[in-house]
Amino acid sequence: MTQLRITQRKSVISEKQNQRDTLRTLGLKKIRQSVVREDTPQVRGMIRTVAHLVTVEEVD
Repeated sequence: MTQLRITQRKSVISEKQNQRDTLRTLGLKKIRQSVVREDTPQVRGMIRTVAHLVTVEEVD
């Protein structure tokens, strides 16, 4: 299965609480921090929620 590298690129200050919680669930705490997650529908949904705060790239 493909993996995704998710990088936080913007701050969560002044964002809604559900978006802050979603970033924390993905494992992101700081700007420019990256995590690698499996490409699943659940992770895609979380990325969609915070798409304006993160960048996503596929990792082989």
